[in-house]
Amino acid sequence: MTIRVAIPGAGGRMGKTLVQAVAAADDMTLAVATARPDSPDIGKDAGELAGIGRQGVPLKAAIGPEDEFDVLIDFTLPQACPQFVELCRRRGKRLVIGTTGLGEADKERIAAAAETIPIVLAPNMSVGVNLALKLLDLAARVLGDEVDVEIVEAHHRNKVDAPSGTALRMGEVVAAALGRDLDRCAVYGRQGHTGPRDRNTIGFATIRAGDIVGEHTVMFAGEGERLEITHKASSRMTFARGALRAARWLMGQAPGLYDMQDVLGLKD
Repeated sequence: MTIRVAIPGAGGRMGKTLVQAVAAADDMTLAVATARPDSPDIGKDAGELAGIGRQGVPLKAAIGPEDEFDVLIDFTLPQACPQFVELCRRRGKRLVIGTTGLGEADKERIAAAAETIPIVLAPNMSVGVNLALKLLDLAARVLGDEVDVEIVEAHHRNKVDAPSGTALRMGEVVAAALGRDLDRCAVYGRQGHTGPRDRNTIGFATIRAGDIVGEHTVMFAGEGERLEITHKASSRMTFARGALRAARWLMGQAPGLYDMQDVLGLKD
């Protein structure tokens, strides 16, 4: 069976990478690609924009009722995500969401849609990052409250949300393992006279510079030793391949809200 994939935002950095990944997959085909209605890329071939040659799929301003697809992969913007959730819910299509910076209302809307369609929602589709989340849970449970936890993340200068969704998810995993509420214990940057560090806090530091694809380090610092778990992405293709893996997995799933831990079989 060939999986028909819809890619909104196909003219963007991640969209082009997804087009490349789908074209390289033997079991997938690009069914429809879109861009913002005011984009100069409207009408251009998605494959040519992605640098892989003509694919016969011109970018459209919106997905129409005539467009047939099996799964939609969304790596666009928080304000655009709800329309794709509603589209997939209405048409009974599978949905992979890698968009970050979603608000609580957005997440509630996604959870409601997942009652009728299968959805994978993950702030990071990388297999390596999701393995790191598993390791973070183990490290936090072993080290407990005997260490200070700090999270440092770095991304390209055009990333608009901070901390990254991946960094926040890492913080959530560590906080849950330690029996803490991240909303109460997170510290986002420090300045001035802050006083001694509260061991129960989880600190976040954000770097935005150049063309950094994505780097995350979680530091467990104790007396006399320090454990660091780091993931570095050198290409967006790692996120695209993870998203395609999620799309394949969704083809056999019942309606529900899943994450990459489900896709990779890392849930206990």
